[in-house]
Amino acid sequence: MSYYPASIRKLIAQLSRLPGIGEKTAERLAMHLLKAPPKEADALAAALVEMREKARLCSECNGLSDSPLCRICADPGRDQTTLCVVEQPAEMVAIERAGAFSGRYHILQGTLSPMNGVGPEDIRIRELMERIRRGGITEVVLATGTSVEGEATASYLAECLAPHNIRVTRIASGVPIGGDLKFVDPVTLKRAMEVRHAF
Repeated sequence: MSYYPASIRKLIAQLSRLPGIGEKTAERLAMHLLKAPPKEADALAAALVEMREKARLCSECNGLSDSPLCRICADPGRDQTTLCVVEQPAEMVAIERAGAFSGRYHILQGTLSPMNGVGPEDIRIRELMERIRRGGITEVVLATGTSVEGEATASYLAECLAPHNIRVTRIASGVPIGGDLKFVDPVTLKRAMEVRHAF
C-alpha cells in the first residue's frame, strides 16, 4: 500500500476499518471512488456527513431515526398494543422486511452478558419497563436471538414482565424452510421438537 499517494493510503486505511472490509476490498473501493465521476464521490461524502449529523435513536423505541420519533413509532396505523423486543435495529429491519409484524418495537441495544460485564442497567430494559407501566400494551413478543445471551435476555425479560397483566410470547425457532433434517444442528433440532405445534 506504501506505493499509493498519502491521500489514497489514508482512504484505504479508513475503509479497511469498516466491519467486513479487508485491505484488498478497501483498495478496490478506493480505486472505484478515484475513477468515479466527482458527483458520485461527493454524494457519498455528503451522505456520510448527513448521517452523522441527523441519525439518532428514536425517543420511544431506540431505533434509528432522523427525527425524534422513527417512522414506525410515528405511524398511527401500527398496532399499539403489541410490542416486539429485539436486540438491535438490524433485527427490527429484518422483521419489517418479512412483513409479519404490525405492532411496535423496543430495541434493547444489546443483550445481557455477565461474562462481558453487561447487566440489566447496561441495555434498555428500564425504558421497556417504563413503556409497560404506561399501559396500553397487551402483548410483548420476545424476539432476541437464540444465542446464550439472547436466551438469557429473553428469560430475564419474561421474569420482569411476569407481574404485569400482559401476554409474553417468544418467537419460534427451529428447522428453516427447505432445511434438510440431517444437516440441522442438534440444538436447533431439539428446539424445533420442543416448540412443535398442531398441523
